[in-house]
Amino acid sequence: MIKAVIFDFGGVLSEEGFKQGIESIGEQSGLTPENFFKTAEELIYKTGYVTGRIKEPAYWNALRNMTGITGSDKEFRKKILKRFILRTKMLKIVKKIKSSGLITAILSDQTNWLEEINQKTPFFHHFDYVFNSYRLHKGKSDPSVFGDVCSAMGLSPEEVVFIDDNSENIQRARSKRLNTIHFKDIEDFEKEILKNISKDFFIKN
Repeated sequence: MIKAVIFDFGGVLSEEGFKQGIESIGEQSGLTPENFFKTAEELIYKTGYVTGRIKEPAYWNALRNMTGITGSDKEFRKKILKRFILRTKMLKIVKKIKSSGLITAILSDQTNWLEEINQKTPFFHHFDYVFNSYRLHKGKSDPSVFGDVCSAMGLSPEEVVFIDDNSENIQRARSKRLNTIHFKDIEDFEKEILKNISKDFFIKN
């Protein structure tokens, strides 16, 4: 029986602000946006910023040194944070799931930005747990994180549904016996969630 639903943040609960913002920075600097994003994404893991091993200024300095981009930390972060637009319809679905008695949680490979987004536009209150790689010091690239969060909620993996738009994260979660939904769009998600959660728990509009 499903007892909890875990959501990814960027690309599921909100627009993918990191990718969009980084591509904008790359384009502004005359770099190929897709290639620049790949470099920036690899570096955010390699430096340990996404798992809280270094602070934000060190990440931007590392990215400048590797790519030659120019601009202030404030300018860069503004381009990213303003693009993390919360998806109102997804939050309505979360609210329904939570009001049914199921546990709701976030598991995100995010930095301090997640908490700053919540301060500006509060949404943490919709969730019983918020698991952020920046605070866990472990990201979804490490499959053991899925067992960790299930244990923290006092549940077995089979009692949890995990939703992410990243297919590799989905595969890692499945390897740890969680039920999964590969998020593609909101309409498809509404159909898929009904397959994983009894209609007694989740009622569509």
